[in-house]
Amino acid sequence: MSRRYFGTDGIRGQSNIFPMTPDLAMRVGIAVGTIFRRGHHRHRVVIGKDTRLSGYMLENALVAGFTAAGLDVFLLGPIPTPAVAMLTRSLRADIGVMISASHNPFADNGIKLFGPDGYKLSDEIEQQIEDLLDKDIYAQLAPAKEIGRAKRVDGDIYRYIEFVKRTLPRDVTLHGLRIAIDCANGAAYKVAPAALWELGAEVITIGNEPNGTNINLDCGSTHPSALQKKVHEVRADIGIALDGDADRVIIVDENGAIVDGDQLMAVIAETWANDQTLKGSGIVATVMSNLGLERFLNGKGLSLARTKVGDRYVVEYMRQHDYNVGGEQSGHIVLSDFGTTGDGTIAALQILACVKRTGKTVSEICHRFDPVPQLLRNVRISGGKPLEDKTVKQAIADAESELAKNGRLVIRPSGTEPLIRVMAEGDDRGQIERIVNDLVGVIGSARGAAA
Repeated sequence: MSRRYFGTDGIRGQSNIFPMTPDLAMRVGIAVGTIFRRGHHRHRVVIGKDTRLSGYMLENALVAGFTAAGLDVFLLGPIPTPAVAMLTRSLRADIGVMISASHNPFADNGIKLFGPDGYKLSDEIEQQIEDLLDKDIYAQLAPAKEIGRAKRVDGDIYRYIEFVKRTLPRDVTLHGLRIAIDCANGAAYKVAPAALWELGAEVITIGNEPNGTNINLDCGSTHPSALQKKVHEVRADIGIALDGDADRVIIVDENGAIVDGDQLMAVIAETWANDQTLKGSGIVATVMSNLGLERFLNGKGLSLARTKVGDRYVVEYMRQHDYNVGGEQSGHIVLSDFGTTGDGTIAALQILACVKRTGKTVSEICHRFDPVPQLLRNVRISGGKPLEDKTVKQAIADAESELAKNGRLVIRPSGTEPLIRVMAEGDDRGQIERIVNDLVGVIGSARGAAA
């Protein structure tokens, strides 16, 4: 069933334009509150946000909806997405909410929802929410004497910092390391530098002056050039780039080279396998992860299970098949021994533990395989279904046949933007470039598409 509101990671869109309006946010609060209002105890919801200007508006609208549905609200303020997931469980809340559009520009925003177990909601529950949103939602309001209360809580940010610190192995400290960290002017601008410093590192922080409109602006994991420059400038041992809500991470080594999520998963998988703590005899990643990662893992006797794009699908597979390492090339790293969703800071600590234990440089540790040439291009669409066009289907089939023996082709609609993503990889870079460029041209010329 097609869905009107939810994408691959909650509800997301441009602020003050449907669906990211205060009216819908309030309705979401009522709908979610209605579904999770079970039993006769006082129900509670925790709400965190990143540093976008529109966060104030959506936060207040959600509070109105949840309290109208009879839930008490704990407002956490700016805090990473994984902290919301953790605190949902720690505070025994019935629901957790993160107001964020992750790595998107400041004008966008989103609503991510977590169940009482700290995991993102299933497709089935999201469909229940959608069904309620399209009905007379005000029939679900609580009686006057059962209206909820709201309060702002400040100390729980330190609960999360302590939680993060405990994920570093006990025999490891960060003394002697100079770490540059880019917080993307986002949700982790307080907690991540504090955790690293308290663990003993010398910390140089950039992207820690949010003003409501500069989140992810030429900084963070999607724009790591500022961090690369800072690593060179201060001669840091490592650079850590988080995104706006800190659920993903990209590393910069001491030479300024970028290390993506695939390499980070390779490091963690091999390290945990050697320590005999890796579960599932491998890891879980998406169809976008590089073929080089799969070949590396196979060479170590480990497997790579692939899911469709979206860290929630990675987590679902991990839970179903008992894996404890998974993630995405973009830097979502899910370590289920520690949390229920991607956590950029915790993933970075696992890399830092490896650096300290081996005495090797980041460049030595984080280059576990040579990536297979991979090219990703986007085609912006303006409506219609270009992937159902006969010419497009034939072009895709021809490309898949050509790559069958020495590469992969992945074509999919974006779950968060009006884009078709075209990705191909293989051993022959020239072949990959030709195939992607040809497909982008065909898709772009199809009805309802604009290249």
